[in-house]
Amino acid sequence: MPRTVTAGLDGSRESPAAAEWAAREAKLRGLPLKLVNVREPLPVPMARATLLGTEPQQHGSERSETGVPQAEGWGRIGSESAEGLRLRHPGVEITAEQVSGRPGEALAHLAEDAALLVLGSRGLGGVGGFLVGSVGLAVVAHADRPVVLVRAGEQAADEHLMDPTGIPSAAAPYRPVVLGLNTEDPDPSLVEFAFDAADRRATSLRVVHGWNPPPYYANGLSSDLGLQTELSQQEATVLTEVLRPWRQKFPAVEVIEESRYGTAAIHLVDASREASLVVVGRRVRRSPLGARIGPITHAVLHHATAPVAVVPHG
Repeated sequence: MPRTVTAGLDGSRESPAAAEWAAREAKLRGLPLKLVNVREPLPVPMARATLLGTEPQQHGSERSETGVPQAEGWGRIGSESAEGLRLRHPGVEITAEQVSGRPGEALAHLAEDAALLVLGSRGLGGVGGFLVGSVGLAVVAHADRPVVLVRAGEQAADEHLMDPTGIPSAAAPYRPVVLGLNTEDPDPSLVEFAFDAADRRATSLRVVHGWNPPPYYANGLSSDLGLQTELSQQEATVLTEVLRPWRQKFPAVEVIEESRYGTAAIHLVDASREASLVVVGRRVRRSPLGARIGPITHAVLHHATAPVAVVPHG
């Protein structure tokens, strides 16, 4: 069974940007696109009223309290969305379906059969970054496949460099892909996802590694420039060695290595301003407290100004 690029569609203003990004990604990967809407079950009192035939009359695309269009409206929204995407992205096979369940759980389950899952996220206006809701965070925390968050209003041209006249254009080359990498435990699936994304876009890969000195160095580091230089060189050498086999596997990808002192999240958010895509990892942890999103990934999700791909790994 071939995998798909799957996009969550809920009729909100965030959905169109996510669906458009997903269609572009499906074309890059040569995969079909599946649009999915999750219909939440009716609350018990409403379900009982429905059985008794006393439910209020519904009109058009009535929504639940979460803003998700219910069955009557979804058929039209899904059909129109799919048809519009087919016109704008010829050659991409596009289907639409509705499933029932709690959005966070249902979308995480749907991701199992997808190459990646794409969700919309509200932009924060002039501040930049995302406003990631509880459903998006739940999906990112539980999905076993990569999840991409796309801001409302994201345009194809935003992922590309300016054309020679200084005008944003989707016909210009892609901006770099940015990868946040922990060299102490570099998971192959995370690194390969980023290299593959850069390769498909025919662009460079900017690998950002943030480091801090061991606690026993910390007190004297600020006053010992020689020690800081030595540690910086050590970290840069480790990063180069980690990336060496991936450079050989993806020879067409230009790699820009950045091993920088300080918090990785700050460097990644800064790099996102010139990126077409930011790739970060999420370690899969099974514990009584449930799944978690690490602090660096959490910060990048909320503050990056480019689409963010979260790749789960062991």
